[in-house]
Amino acid sequence: MLAKQIASKAGNAAATARRSLSAGAAKLGLEGLANKVDLSKARVLIRLDLNVPLSKEDGVTITDDTRLRAVVPTMNFLKEQGAAVAIATHIGRPKGEPDPKFSVAPVVGRLSELLDTDVVKVDDCVGDDVKKACDAMPSGGVVLLENVRFHKGETKNHDDFAAALAASSGATAYVNDAFGTAHRAHASTEGVVKHISGPAAGGFLMEKELVYIKGAIDAPKRPLTAILGGAKVSTKIPVIESMLDKCDSVLIGGGMIFTFYKAMGHSVGASLIEEDMIPMAKDLIAKAEAKGVEMLLPTDVVVADKFAADAASKTVAVDGIPDGWLGLDVGPVTAAKFSSTVASSKTIVWNGPMGVFEIDAFAKGTFAICDTLAELTSKGCITIIGGGDSVAAVEKAGLADKMSHISTGGGASLELLEGKVLPGVAALDEA
Repeated sequence: MLAKQIASKAGNAAATARRSLSAGAAKLGLEGLANKVDLSKARVLIRLDLNVPLSKEDGVTITDDTRLRAVVPTMNFLKEQGAAVAIATHIGRPKGEPDPKFSVAPVVGRLSELLDTDVVKVDDCVGDDVKKACDAMPSGGVVLLENVRFHKGETKNHDDFAAALAASSGATAYVNDAFGTAHRAHASTEGVVKHISGPAAGGFLMEKELVYIKGAIDAPKRPLTAILGGAKVSTKIPVIESMLDKCDSVLIGGGMIFTFYKAMGHSVGASLIEEDMIPMAKDLIAKAEAKGVEMLLPTDVVVADKFAADAASKTVAVDGIPDGWLGLDVGPVTAAKFSSTVASSKTIVWNGPMGVFEIDAFAKGTFAICDTLAELTSKGCITIIGGGDSVAAVEKAGLADKMSHISTGGGASLELLEGKVLPGVAALDEA
């Protein structure tokens, strides 16, 4: 019953994704896969992102099952079609060898509950024991392979490991529903596809990510606004440049604003700056002006005498940051200006917080954006939260379900916004 409720809740979004993807004739989706293959006689190797956070106390209690719930619609579709499914996934960053603290064992119970199926875990992802378990799967059965990153060949995309993964699972078709790892050319996301004779398709979660994020950059409803935050300019240069080519407005917040201020000749006190990025910051300001794109930087900031929850803090103009103080949030005037600027937008992409939202005293700017986007979504604006800390912020604000789309992949969503081709997507068949 629980699995059906989750699937029903995700149904409209998945259906929208399927229709949109088919209209764009991009990559093969699940319904296309079902038309090409009799799934009741198929064995599917599926790459999922089950990298859930685990309790720091016991190392096995799942503290947030969002990623498990996200894969239910795809898994239910395959189950209803009668496919036998072998799941490849990872947890954490093991160093290419088995490590009990990164085992996938903790997800078995909750995943079985969500899928209303007894998920069978095996102790490796390749080898004879894996093959025996997969061969024994009934129609609609599920086998969970052990962490693929227990083998060096996974992240290095070694062909022999990819071939072993395909052979051990006995897969006749492949599905990738792990958008969060799609920007990595790993064996389970890219290399294995070459060793499976049947079609390679994207799952519902993958489809939804591509529809929303690619739609926002390729054919957006305008005005299109990007809100970009985060600590460092260096990590956001490609996406800022991409957004300047595509957006009507670009709003900049987070720690990276101080590198821009330094480029403009302002004193920034003890705020974080990247000296080597100052020329690039000047260049981005000039590019925005040349393209006629409105690029807004904060006019006031919240500064503190130290980076701590008990720091003394005050709001100052950006050209009045005291020596020894550091900026940790955008100010109230800026928050109001940003909110009024995005009010007329039809599509908004947000990646990166406005300040150190983990500390309540410096969370107001970020939460103001959360509130504004939630309100605009209710009025028909498409709001896309581009992974990473932005997702954590809307979840902390309790507004995640008020946004149009919450991306499951920080790095993958950034690279897609930059216009890059994701290896895990490129490996899939054309629709």
